[in-house]
Amino acid sequence: MAMSFQAKQAMVAEVSDVANRAHSAVLAEYRGLTAGQMDALRVNAREGGAYLKVVKNNLAKLALKGTDYECMTDAFVGPVILGFSLEDPGSAARVVSDFRKDHDALKVTAISFNGQLLPGEQLDRLAKLPTRDEALSQLMRVMKAPIDKLARTTREPVAKLSRTVAAVRDEKQAA
Repeated sequence: MAMSFQAKQAMVAEVSDVANRAHSAVLAEYRGLTAGQMDALRVNAREGGAYLKVVKNNLAKLALKGTDYECMTDAFVGPVILGFSLEDPGSAARVVSDFRKDHDALKVTAISFNGQLLPGEQLDRLAKLPTRDEALSQLMRVMKAPIDKLARTTREPVAKLSRTVAAVRDEKQAA
């Protein structure tokens, strides 16, 4: 069914708005997937903090014009689904990567991160990026390490003295 001009404008505006808020983008060819599989992919995306949309290639090119993802315009060939990471840079890549494990028909054609176009083979690399919570916990662990080391270092002389006194005591009791 053909879309009206207003519907096309609304879709371009929606995709452009999401692209301006997104951390990264994934473009995948979905030829060979059933409607049920596409629905499952969309549900996984919603749960995983990603935005997935099947958009006509010309409309997607218009929507991405002037955004960091304009570099992807040459990759729009055939039936493709466009995914944006909204929560963290790797969320869309994680969703697509997990879905691809069970469905070989989904082929990643392009990835964009920080305005750079990456080949589809880099999907797993982007999917392995930590989530926001994981990154914060890693940062806290790094910030806490010097304090822990200082505490262990300052506690060790007292512990060593106590072990020495205990050893002397045990030696005197044994004698």
